[in-house]
Amino acid sequence: MGEKVRCSWAGNSSIYVDYHDKDWGRPVHEDVKLFEMLVLEGMQAGLTWITVLKKHEAFREAFDGFDPKLVALYDAAKVQELMTNQKIIRNRLNISAAVNNAKRFLEIVEKYGSFDTFIWQYVDYKPVTGHWIKIEDLPPTTLISDKISKDMKKIGFKFVGSTIIYAFMQATGMVNDHITNCFTCKKLTSTTQLKTQNQTV
Repeated sequence: MGEKVRCSWAGNSSIYVDYHDKDWGRPVHEDVKLFEMLVLEGMQAGLTWITVLKKHEAFREAFDGFDPKLVALYDAAKVQELMTNQKIIRNRLNISAAVNNAKRFLEIVEKYGSFDTFIWQYVDYKPVTGHWIKIEDLPPTTLISDKISKDMKKIGFKFVGSTIIYAFMQATGMVNDHITNCFTCKKLTSTTQLKTQNQTV
């Protein structure tokens, strides 16, 4: 049997390959995990994703398992403590944004019952399949990510530009952007109801 065909961005890095094969593009519905990915995507701003992945476990430990109820309680002293943690990305704006976003996240949960219900409504609760042939075909944003970004900014979220939101959508499986000949794409599309990108953007 030949080697598995993957999206080219996975490369040969074991970290990237593992993330590609097990996480990227798989639908996420647990609120804590959705908050985790929102924080991590925000932390990536200006950096490579592998930098974030290498610090993933350190982030999880530093941010109390990404429990939004706990992160929302962080005060200035806690933010300063995180700024001294050499195991994570120490950017005060990003860290402060995570605390702010935890509070806004809980407001969403209070209103909708769960963040999952709120965020997945934008794709009618079904993953959008991109049907991309080459990785270069993937868009940095879509009309949906533009809409989500605009709405979340109105609510008061920080670091939720359309590019970050689209990356979040890819990471949490709201969109399946694995290229068509990738083995993961085939696996995901065989277990989810197909909905083409053109029908939604």
